[in-house]
Amino acid sequence: MSIMTDSPLSDAALHNAAECLRVIGHPARLRLIGMMREGRHSVGELAGACGIPPNQASEHLRLLQRCGFLRLEREGRSCYYSIGDCTLSEIMGCIDRRFGEDRKG
Repeated sequence: MSIMTDSPLSDAALHNAAECLRVIGHPARLRLIGMMREGRHSVGELAGACGIPPNQASEHLRLLQRCGFLRLEREGRSCYYSIGDCTLSEIMGCIDRRFGEDRKG
């Protein structure tokens, strides 16, 4: 049995993937993403639901947006975030299936 060492992804793509997975892999960010799967939310709504200060929520959202996962809509002085990349919902679906409360065994 041979071990494949060739990845279909370039080194740069692997680096980018690892960085984006690192960004997703924070409990507060996972919670924020979970909320945004239900629709768009303001920073204040997201912060309140997660029990974190708005400035912390903004920083988490900025990191997720930097990876291209979020869409930002401005309405007056308010900013609303939503999922901007369907692959993020797919990744979260995998996490739900693996770690969800209903998982057996």
